[in-house]
Amino acid sequence: MPIRVQNDLPVKEILESENIFVMDEHRATHQDIRPIQIGLLNLMPLKEETELQILRALSNTPLQVDVTFVAVSSHKAKNTSMSHLNQFYQKFDEIKDRKFDGFIITGAPVEQMPFEEVDYWEELTRIMDWTKTNVVSTLHLCWGAQAGMYYHYGIDKVQLDKKAFGVFWHRVLNRKIPLVRGFDDVFLAPHSRHTETPLDKVRADERLTILAESDEVGLFMAMAQNGRQIFVMGHPEYDRVTLDGEYKRDKSKGLPIELPKNYYKDDNPENRPLLTWRATANNLYTNWLNYYVYQATPYDLEGTPDFVWK
Repeated sequence: MPIRVQNDLPVKEILESENIFVMDEHRATHQDIRPIQIGLLNLMPLKEETELQILRALSNTPLQVDVTFVAVSSHKAKNTSMSHLNQFYQKFDEIKDRKFDGFIITGAPVEQMPFEEVDYWEELTRIMDWTKTNVVSTLHLCWGAQAGMYYHYGIDKVQLDKKAFGVFWHRVLNRKIPLVRGFDDVFLAPHSRHTETPLDKVRADERLTILAESDEVGLFMAMAQNGRQIFVMGHPEYDRVTLDGEYKRDKSKGLPIELPKNYYKDDNPENRPLLTWRATANNLYTNWLNYYVYQATPYDLEGTPDFVWK
């Protein structure tokens, strides 16, 4: 898939070095195909790292994707320069009148706080409410998925006895649903979280369809409104070394942290981590873009009938 980005976006050179087709703005404007409009609300602290991971995950179909990076106004980023944010990100008030084919809400390192105590919670609820009328399909990731479950369906997160940290096995349910088309019966995916959305409460809500779960870490993926909302409780977009960086960071701070499960060869953190989830992640994002974004939207988004759920 050609990803359309600004010519000077820092991750552009990295993507091109990985042989990912990145389309500049000049070429994109001369394509006779409407680019798919994707918004990315990036709540992760290392925003440039997350940009690269998400763009890489969106790069595996023939579709032209135009990504708009969005940041909240009610929180000051501590790990990303203001110059980067000012140059490449827009605030919600700047995009609230636009329509998007797809929208991604990332995780955030605030999972152990009650939702209402997060300093940008009110703004996030405005954004999640706005997606009902301005976005065809919204993909929620990790804490973003927990937040979406809580806001839209009233299912609160609960504290885990210990952190779900590592790469875990999951099994596919509801195989006929296009989002899991092409998935193996069981697959691996990364998790890094202290809380979870209770699986039994999701099962009990008839508005939600569970697509994948794990005996070890519970719910992995669910959807509602025929794919208008998709919730992924892990981090399929993570790079090979993301968990490694988190583990060594916490160790260096003297924090209690166990080895990430099913990650290092021979459970030795000196060994290079094994990358075992990339094919599944590519499949997930490709299915989302194809079946729930591209095939669900008309050529003229501004002429789209009201998106409000019935």
